[in-house]
Amino acid sequence: MITPRFSCSQTEQSLIISIYCPSVRAADVEIHVDGTLVSVHINPYFLRLNFAYPVLEDDASTAQYDPSSGYLTVTLTKEVPGQTFDDLDLLAKLLAPRPTAPHPVIEVISETSSPTDTRSEEDDLVSKTAALSLKREREDILKAAENDWQLPQEIQEPQLNTSIQKYYGFLDMYSGYFRHVTHTENEVNELGDDAETSSVAARRQTRLRHEDDKFDEEYYMADYADDANIRELLMWRHPHIGQNEDFKYTDEENAVMLRLPRKEYLLTTAQTHNLYLTLLTILFSYAYESRTNQRDPTPESAWTLSTLVPAFSSLDPPCFVPESLAEPLVFTIEELTNTLTTSYRRSLAFPLYRSFLLAEACRMDVAGFLKAGKRTVVRCLLEMKAILDHHEVYYVYSKIWLDDFCVWAQAYTSETTLIALAKQTAELKISKSLMGWPLQALEAATQSVAERESDSDDENSEDS
Repeated sequence: MITPRFSCSQTEQSLIISIYCPSVRAADVEIHVDGTLVSVHINPYFLRLNFAYPVLEDDASTAQYDPSSGYLTVTLTKEVPGQTFDDLDLLAKLLAPRPTAPHPVIEVISETSSPTDTRSEEDDLVSKTAALSLKREREDILKAAENDWQLPQEIQEPQLNTSIQKYYGFLDMYSGYFRHVTHTENEVNELGDDAETSSVAARRQTRLRHEDDKFDEEYYMADYADDANIRELLMWRHPHIGQNEDFKYTDEENAVMLRLPRKEYLLTTAQTHNLYLTLLTILFSYAYESRTNQRDPTPESAWTLSTLVPAFSSLDPPCFVPESLAEPLVFTIEELTNTLTTSYRRSLAFPLYRSFLLAEACRMDVAGFLKAGKRTVVRCLLEMKAILDHHEVYYVYSKIWLDDFCVWAQAYTSETTLIALAKQTAELKISKSLMGWPLQALEAATQSVAERESDSDDENSEDS
């Protein structure tokens, strides 16, 4: 089945779905409405949408097909007139499966069957196994009664994990993508052949060691001394920051969102917490690439985007345990500082322009993206995805991270949380001492050399 292009709009009384399905027979349209779930089937197209509120298929509902334009317009009645359906432009959220209701955990103590029930051999085997288990429990109880109700205790042997395979990517759902990474031209991967088998701790140690090895004091001092280009970059303002309220995705963006995976994520509180932190590092990378190239991608853009995200280059996303499981969306200053310090370090060790002031500007860009809301965040992710998807090697990072992040950002993020996170990010104070490198000493040495050269030039001019 083909998922057609579609868009949704609303009036006070109705919900309107416009579906592009050219060259079909209107008589073959099948529409099914089940509360918040709407399904439309017209061969070879199938569309299933899950809305925030229920709709009705009543006498006021219509379905009209225009063969000249190829659009099928389905109008459904809102169950509650005047109710506002939010996020109708977030297509991935509408396409996501209906959330699964949690099933009650039930333990069957006993089961009786009528004499007329037929029992298969498998049922008999289950019954015999249960009876054997009850017999063993009865024997343990009798033995405990004879020993003053002291139940036997046994030392449990540690369970060995015989598999060396490790998982990574969004919610650690992926593996196998780097099995032959050394035979490719992947210059981003910092784990080498160990990408598939490294533990979380080993990945972090490798990343930190690699950052320390790549930091070049002379390079940093040169950029600090000759900062004309960097000062020009600092003056640039990202067009996504401060967008007006008339936000609308382009047709190209809608087409990409239709091709995103349709998944339901069963997230723990810690996973939700860390996804927001990982989002900060991804947006920081996007901010750096956008600012240094002013949103005009170069052949190096995919490398830059992938290198600056620790979750990409070393498969090492932020990993913190929220202080309160009841409030997983509350972030401490220490967590935010540690998360962005990693992004700062990478921006000072790898890319073309290495400036602490530039890293500070990128942090403020991240705060601006978050403040603009989930639609702007998704647009940034889609732009990153477009760059990586067109690279013959680094597309892998789009598959294991950005595809899922685009879906999650639309369907699971909270506008309130994004705005609060934006405020914290903007107010964050990150000092140069946290980088682990003598940045202040290097800057002081550079200034001292510049002053001596200036004094020498003045003396020469006086002598002449």
